[in-house]
Amino acid sequence: MYRATALLLGALLAGSVQAQARQRVVTLGGSVTEIVYALGQGDRLVGDDLSSLYPDAATRLPRVGYYRATPVEGVLALKPDLVLASEQAGPPDAIKQLASAGVRVESVSDQPSVQSLHKRIGQIAQILGDEAAGRRLVEAVDRDLQAAQALPTSNARALLIMNRTGTPQGAGKGTAAGLVLRLAGLRNVLQDQQGYKTLSPEAFSSLAPQVLVITRTSLEASGGLDKLRAMPGLAGTPAASCIVVMDDLLALGTGPRLPQAVRQLKETDCVARQGPHRTPG
Repeated sequence: MYRATALLLGALLAGSVQAQARQRVVTLGGSVTEIVYALGQGDRLVGDDLSSLYPDAATRLPRVGYYRATPVEGVLALKPDLVLASEQAGPPDAIKQLASAGVRVESVSDQPSVQSLHKRIGQIAQILGDEAAGRRLVEAVDRDLQAAQALPTSNARALLIMNRTGTPQGAGKGTAAGLVLRLAGLRNVLQDQQGYKTLSPEAFSSLAPQVLVITRTSLEASGGLDKLRAMPGLAGTPAASCIVVMDDLLALGTGPRLPQAVRQLKETDCVARQGPHRTPG
């Protein structure tokens, strides 16, 4: 009797695992997608959104638009069983419509903090049925972040900008970009500003950053390095000779490669030469 019960439970468990493995998953949010791949579950994805820029395999999946403007019909066309969505995904009515259509929708933490990253990894791992992998990933992120932060830091004045509309915007506090600057030991010249601030030539000049960080997409929109360096207001600042170009999701995603973002900033030659050096301790 015991053996028969054990066999039945084993069969049910195996069937549940197989059913879970067959799930068609769509992700909404670049760091959500990246975490799924980092957990070794990328083969379950049948689609993602335009912010999913890493790894390269994510860019070859069917795209469903941008996660903050989720197209319901586009998502449903992929026939997902599960939608893993950043809590920033929207609009809210679109997310509700997906659930009303019978799709399981799970929203996960997505705030610009290390704590939120921990929570997001744990939530996604639990939803996908591999909590052990989630714990291992959190441990790896923390270990690598600690090592990156232990590197000498210049404490230089820094500014991270985006340029998606033709007008540059700088990242203040409460942003993923601001978090990266802080963890790298740089002084964000917009730390007293909440969110993103449109920057005029006069603002660039008065802020006088020593380091300028820009995302790769924004650099392309700015016309390349030469045009960026010659930008009114920026040309006369020390940052014109210290521009760091970063992968968009690396700089803005607060994902599992956060330690890599911190290390890249600290190890860039011109950044290391700026400001008074110190070793965190």
